[in-house]
Amino acid sequence: MAYDFSDAMSVASSGMKAQANRLRHVSENIANTDTPGYRRKTVSFEETVRGPAQGSVSVGNVRLDQSELSQVFDPNHPMANDNGYYDGSNVNLIIEIADAREAQRSYEANLKMFDQVRQMSTSLMDLLRR
Repeated sequence: MAYDFSDAMSVASSGMKAQANRLRHVSENIANTDTPGYRRKTVSFEETVRGPAQGSVSVGNVRLDQSELSQVFDPNHPMANDNGYYDGSNVNLIIEIADAREAQRSYEANLKMFDQVRQMSTSLMDLLRR
């Protein structure tokens, strides 16, 4: 199957959009690390089958991490139970930082691909003008 420049740019831009969305959720998780009862949000990517640019991705449904919430001991907290504990969040900063770096690198890879296709397209147009 032959791809043209616009298909390649479309695939790269869909990757950038997906990674930007992922990074938005990662930053939201980091911001809510200390929010009682907060559950970490995760996103998945799905291949977009419709349209000419096969290989494009889109963001699937946002899911809440169902792992256990941390138990925080603070008897003075308004949400504390009779034993002095309340539900914290299930956000792990190490995982979120790793996810943020992965999303950033994937975004940059898609950006480089987009730029390469743009340069190739420009070079082809220059050749055709001669």
